[in-house]
Amino acid sequence: MSGEASAASSRLIAKIVLVACGVLAALYLAYLIREVIGLVLISVFFALAIAPAVNWLNERKVPRPVAILLVYFGIAASIFGIGLVLVPPIVNGVNGLSNDLPGYVDDLRENKTFRDYDNKYDITQKLNEQADQLPSKLGDAAGTLRDVTVGVFDRFVQLFSILVITFLLLMDGPKVLEFGYSRLSDQRQARARAVATDISDAISGYVFGNFVISVLAGGVTYLTLSLLDVPFAAPLAVLFGFFDLIPLIGATLGGILVGAVVAFTDFPTALIVWVAVLIGYQQIENNLIQPVVYGRTVQLHPLAVIVAVLIGAALLGVLGALVAIPAAAAIQSVVRDWWHYHHGEEAAQAPLADGVEGSALGT
Repeated sequence: MSGEASAASSRLIAKIVLVACGVLAALYLAYLIREVIGLVLISVFFALAIAPAVNWLNERKVPRPVAILLVYFGIAASIFGIGLVLVPPIVNGVNGLSNDLPGYVDDLRENKTFRDYDNKYDITQKLNEQADQLPSKLGDAAGTLRDVTVGVFDRFVQLFSILVITFLLLMDGPKVLEFGYSRLSDQRQARARAVATDISDAISGYVFGNFVISVLAGGVTYLTLSLLDVPFAAPLAVLFGFFDLIPLIGATLGGILVGAVVAFTDFPTALIVWVAVLIGYQQIENNLIQPVVYGRTVQLHPLAVIVAVLIGAALLGVLGALVAIPAAAAIQSVVRDWWHYHHGEEAAQAPLADGVEGSALGT
């Protein structure tokens, strides 16, 4: 008996060692191809984000390949159009600012409140020193912009790969999912369909909701800056809308940048008005607009949102912060399904899943 026990123990140890080696080998392989895995994950997220638009066109008799290309073209045209609105005024404004900054500083001296602070902290002298250095800094910034542009072209291959993978996912994703579902038992198939639908709804709902909220934020910014007669109201509104895409801190960062421009217009009256509008809008957005726009697509506790955004930002920077909330919602869907199943509640989930038709990427 002791010999059999010893043999069984040896086999168990060998099995554990082999499993551990297999896990380590898989982790090492994942590390080696981490960039490829990242491209695939980004493609999956992008495919799920634009799938509703593709499906909408497809339902209106537009061939699926043409529908995908039309969505691609619409996104590219939107980015190009925003660039036309944003870039030329900023370039002209920066050039004008470098020439007119000394005059702005002299105008600020006419404001009694600013003059008192200036006499105490020598703000005018420091601004004039920075104005003298601004042309050289603009040259450095142009060189940096050139380097960034070259870097963007270096990433063109990755962008092309993402678009191709996304195209293939949108074309054949439904078939692949259906094939995978068909390999499962009825109960597991119902669970898998329900989870896939939850994840798809969370991602598409988050992307659409974030877009709508950013458009509203940009509209409020443009209206406020126009009433305050602040120059470059349109590009500043677009810039604030972009920053508002970043969860939690985006609106604050964008508000600070816009506030720096507003301060030159009418200090401190215009700045006070902008700060009041910014704080008021953030309260309305956080407590009214976001719950209405997102609806039930992304149901996350505020603590989970904060932790997810911090983790995403630490791993992937701004991109990680943008995808953190839908990623957390997807993980929550999987965990919720596992919890229901292991607590005997899968029967309650089955009726919901039975009504699910189609797949996450298409009908």
